[in-house]
Amino acid sequence: MSAMVSYVAPPVPAFPAAVDARWETENRTVWNEQEHASEERELVYEISWIAELGVWRRFLRSQRKARN
Repeated sequence: MSAMVSYVAPPVPAFPAAVDARWETENRTVWNEQEHASEERELVYEISWIAELGVWRRFLRSQRKARN
């Protein structure tokens, strides 16, 4: 007689539980090559801890013209 074994895998979270991630927004003046002028841009960064490397990662996620 054989026993039947059942296993249900838990859902995978969007971010692993041990990851420390946050978002930062910075306003910076940058050069717009097409318009040949300086403009203020809103830059959004994802900051996360990479446990395997023991370092923080900073990744530019989006940018747009800053609102006045």
